[in-house]
Amino acid sequence: MAKKTTKSRKHAAHYGDGSNRAAGFDKAAKKQFGQHFLTDANIIRQIVMAVNPQDDDRLVEIGPGQGAITLPLLDAHGRLTVIEFDRDLIFPLTEAAREHGTLRVIHRDVMQVDFTALAEDEGTHDDSRIRLVGNLPYNLSSPILFHALDHAAAIKDMVFMLQKEVVDRMAAGPGSKVYGRLSVMLQAYCDVAPLFDVPPEAFNPPPKVDSAVVRLVPKKPEDIHVQDHKTFAAVVRDAFGQRRKTLRNALSNIATAEQIEAAGIRPDLRAEQISVDDFVQLANSLKIAA
Repeated sequence: MAKKTTKSRKHAAHYGDGSNRAAGFDKAAKKQFGQHFLTDANIIRQIVMAVNPQDDDRLVEIGPGQGAITLPLLDAHGRLTVIEFDRDLIFPLTEAAREHGTLRVIHRDVMQVDFTALAEDEGTHDDSRIRLVGNLPYNLSSPILFHALDHAAAIKDMVFMLQKEVVDRMAAGPGSKVYGRLSVMLQAYCDVAPLFDVPPEAFNPPPKVDSAVVRLVPKKPEDIHVQDHKTFAAVVRDAFGQRRKTLRNALSNIATAEQIEAAGIRPDLRAEQISVDDFVQLANSLKIAA
């Protein structure tokens, strides 16, 4: 039976218009941080519903900005850890959160945050994994995804808003024009489920592209068949490094045509024609051979 959501919150979730000017957020979005503040109440509501906080959850939001998602999550759950790099947002965010719940602020570049250590620090129950939420800066979305992937064992799930083109690549299958390194690396370790699209006018300032919300659920260890992460990452990186090349040529520094064939894969195929499972099988065979 699913856990019941927290019922004892002092406030019903308030979605507002996401602008939070009255709370002291008087600074404009900073282009160097890739900031686009979410302001659409309906989209905010959909994200909070997608997260659906449960009593024992340890929620961590990346880049809370002006609190558009932060405050409704606090209303729904009562406690939240946020990671924010922009020092100008920390004080108004802390002040705005006082009447909504308990907010812990980590002032740091998210790429420097050890999610595994954070999960251990946050954990008080048998399952110490954290749940990540965030409207990720589009110029850093892929590095943040790979950083989270390095700590997948400490993460229960992730609900992120990203550039729609990135979400399309994350969920793409072989044969698609957007199937690539990001698709293979994420799908080998996570179940990827696009949830809904978000138009530019939902933000201030509006980005020049459409956005989308996606859920990633790290697979259980027994469902991850990669035997050596470094070998797997190297095979996928080189295979997609020059998409027009066949595997025979793209992987010439890693594997011979005979080794590729021994893994049950035709060396005259291109990377976008190879499934995630086949990439795993190839990398595992090379590791065993080594």
